[in-house]
Amino acid sequence: MKTIIRHAEITDHNDLVEIYRYPAVTQHTSQLLYLDSETIKNFFKPDNHFILVAEAEGKVLGHVTLILNTKQREKHSASLAIAVHPDFHGKGIGKKLIEAAINQADNWLNLLRIELEVYTDNQTACKLYKKLGFEIEGEKRSASFKNGKYVNLLLMSRLKPL
Repeated sequence: MKTIIRHAEITDHNDLVEIYRYPAVTQHTSQLLYLDSETIKNFFKPDNHFILVAEAEGKVLGHVTLILNTKQREKHSASLAIAVHPDFHGKGIGKKLIEAAINQADNWLNLLRIELEVYTDNQTACKLYKKLGFEIEGEKRSASFKNGKYVNLLLMSRLKPL
C-alpha cells in the first residue's frame, strides 16, 4: 500500500473523526474517550497548527500536528501531536508522519525545538520518539488521569542539529 504525506484538507474531517473514535487512539492523548465530531473539527482550526496527514487509497490513516508557539520569545518552538488509526499501528505510519513534520520544522518553518508529552506507559511511542531524535527532559508526576488512576507524563524534545 502506497502512503503519501500531504497537508490536511477540510475534506479529511470524516476520516479524522473516525480515527479519534477509537479508545486505542484517545487513551494515548490528553482527550476524553468518545469525542464528538465538532470537537475533533476544532482541533484542526487554529492558524498556528501545521497539520500533515498520511493517506493511502484515498483514506487518511493518521495525522501529525505541529502547534507553533505564538509567544514572541518562543516562536522557535512547536509542540507535536500525533494520532494514527489503530488498524495501522506498528506499520510505520507514525514514523513517516513525524519525519515529515521534522522536515517541515527544520527546513521550512525555521523551528529549533519540537516538544511533546507522552504517557510513561506508552513505550512504543517513547521508543519511536527516541529513534527520531527526541530526548527525555523530565517527568510530570501524576500529571493526567487515565483508566481510573493518575499517571505520569514524559516531557520530550528534539532540537534541530546546528
